[in-house]
Amino acid sequence: MNWLDQIKWDAQGLVPVIAQEVGSGDVLMFAWMNREALAKTAELGRAVYFSRSRGKLWFKGEESGHVQTVHQIRMDCDNDVVLLQVTQTGHDPGIACHTGRHSCFFQRLEGGQWLAVEPVVKDPEQIYRK
Repeated sequence: MNWLDQIKWDAQGLVPVIAQEVGSGDVLMFAWMNREALAKTAELGRAVYFSRSRGKLWFKGEESGHVQTVHQIRMDCDNDVVLLQVTQTGHDPGIACHTGRHSCFFQRLEGGQWLAVEPVVKDPEQIYRK
């Protein structure tokens, strides 16, 4: 059996993916992959996601230069979530979020409100020049 066949893909042919930084253990982001994206990720050793909004493969860092080098690909016990252990490259400290932050999980619930508790490392206007 092909290793891709062991994954429980959803009705749209996608699987949720969590990117975790190797050195720190920080959860950097959540995204989706289809079969082609996961196969390319394994082949290239860099994160390739599926953009649901654009309906196409998204090579992480193709616009920003903030590439994720993949060290390990893991699957959870139910075979329906993938974990990538990555090194975030392109900037020091690494920027995984399109908001210019290290992690997409920068908001914390405090007193019934979501507060941004992580700094912007680089202004997104400087990252995504049109």
